[in-house]
Amino acid sequence: MVGVKPKDAVPSAAVKFFGAGLAACIADLITFPLDTAKVRLQIQGECAAAEGANAVKYRGVYGTITTMVRTEGPRSLYNGLVAGLQRQMSFASVRIGLYDSMKQFYTRGTESSGVVTRLMAGCTTGAMAVAFAQPTDVVKVRFQAQVRLADGGRRYNSTLDAYKTIARDEGVRGLWKGCMPNITRNAIVNCAELVTYDMIKELILKYDLMTDNLPCHLTAAFGAGFCATVVASPVDVVKTRFMNSADGQYRNAINCAITMLRKEGTGAFYKGFMPSFLRLGSWNIVMFVTYEQLKRSMTRAQQCWESPI
Repeated sequence: MVGVKPKDAVPSAAVKFFGAGLAACIADLITFPLDTAKVRLQIQGECAAAEGANAVKYRGVYGTITTMVRTEGPRSLYNGLVAGLQRQMSFASVRIGLYDSMKQFYTRGTESSGVVTRLMAGCTTGAMAVAFAQPTDVVKVRFQAQVRLADGGRRYNSTLDAYKTIARDEGVRGLWKGCMPNITRNAIVNCAELVTYDMIKELILKYDLMTDNLPCHLTAAFGAGFCATVVASPVDVVKTRFMNSADGQYRNAINCAITMLRKEGTGAFYKGFMPSFLRLGSWNIVMFVTYEQLKRSMTRAQQCWESPI
């Protein structure tokens, strides 16, 4: 990102790529229960319509988590974790790890980059990442949304079973369900997260408010998480509903959004906002702080490896 001093070694593209994926996995391990709670709250209106009086009611972040632990056990908070980690290694590596490289591409290798250039870079890497990680995202959402049945059965028995079942029952297209709303969401989230983080950090360093250290990274990451939640929440809800829907329930993502608006009102687009903010805010803090430290550690290790004894 920004703030690299001349005396500092510049991380290579490979360091950024693998560092971003690893940092995102660490952030997911810590914040995954909040993400699961967010998904359950987002699909609640849909579940209530389908299951009637028997639908489990979730109220707020804490209420959702405690209800899940009481009715399904603590492990339910980590439903879809394997697919989530697969997603981050393929997804975050592209959208975050290649962001600086894409900025340089749009600026023809010059150091200066304006807001428009950063937005273009964020949109590009966000869209590219979906092309790689969409099937993992579909499986993750399906696992997080599934509730243990009365007989103890589940919609999917394992991550591999989910991939096979979706491909068999819905075709290969089923694994790419919600691809367009996901591209839209991730282009928005990527711009909100990376561009906001980039600019806040740049301003902090420019006016000497902080040095390029942990407090600076925490401040920039918190701002990035809040901005991302505000602008991306409506698209995120539609994406979650559409990915989790039964085959043929919605014609497309736009039909899903219209159905939500007609049946549940505008408030439905911000369902799960608090867990989304708690999750994105904490995820951004953990991810960016870890990413900055990993870049420095991996760069130093690379230098030691390459330098003669």
